[in-house]
Amino acid sequence: MSDPKELVEQYLRHLVVVRNFSGHTLSAYKREIYRFADFLQKPFDQSTPQDVKAFIAKLRHKDLSSKSIQRNLSAIRSFYSYLIDQELIATNPATIARSPKMTRRLPKVLDTDQAARLLDFRPQNAKEKRDKAIIELLYGSGLRLMEVVALSIENLDLAGGVVTVRGKGNKVRQVPLGRLCIKALDEWLTEHPSITNNSAALFTNKNGKPISPRTIQKRLKEIAIIQLGDSSLHPHMLRHSYATHMLESSGDLRGIQELLGHNDISTTQIYTHLDFQHLAKVYDKAHPRAKFQADED
Repeated sequence: MSDPKELVEQYLRHLVVVRNFSGHTLSAYKREIYRFADFLQKPFDQSTPQDVKAFIAKLRHKDLSSKSIQRNLSAIRSFYSYLIDQELIATNPATIARSPKMTRRLPKVLDTDQAARLLDFRPQNAKEKRDKAIIELLYGSGLRLMEVVALSIENLDLAGGVVTVRGKGNKVRQVPLGRLCIKALDEWLTEHPSITNNSAALFTNKNGKPISPRTIQKRLKEIAIIQLGDSSLHPHMLRHSYATHMLESSGDLRGIQELLGHNDISTTQIYTHLDFQHLAKVYDKAHPRAKFQADED
């Protein structure tokens, strides 16, 4: 078998070229696989399920969270699956090890009134027009932050009311644009420094360069403080809000899965829990017997 370090680097290149991993995810996988290699202290083709279990036990002893341990195990399993595909090993020693049970925290969302207040401002300049268009895409179409950053002008079809998005795993999907989102995008395009170049980034900074994720996060917080008096808002919360409000209105979980670009319906199902929480609160507030239910059991 090749040098262990070279194998890891080959695998990381595979994640970039074939699986289109983001820089953040790539860094996490690299860190976690090298951590396991340091623990293993022998070639990867000599590792056993007991080695993986011992590694997981060590992570537990260090009081790592269940989420962190699960991420480590997922990276190791994926790496060994790659080695199997390359015919370097015959079996995956990480498949037997159990992931720790996780209590999945439900994501925070805005209610519909808060979402409306967030967007209830009239842009006064080019930057504010850009910001409003971005927020409309995050909440109105449920795009991920990095999907928004990667958009070019040619991805928009304002006449058809859709945007073409390249999501995780290089998967392309088309997402509808709402009336107010189209209006906000149209207003921003009148200010766009490279409007004649269809391949130019859709959202740019003051220097005409593609906007950074950090700038979007910063501007969203600043606007949320003004509109909502709250600095905790982040881009993914708007995606969660989009999915939750769509489910409340339509109940079409499969359709929402397609709109969000989820590969697995189980990822989308978390929004059914959010929807149930909403319905339970409505029941508790509205039903005349709800408050007496606990006493009657």
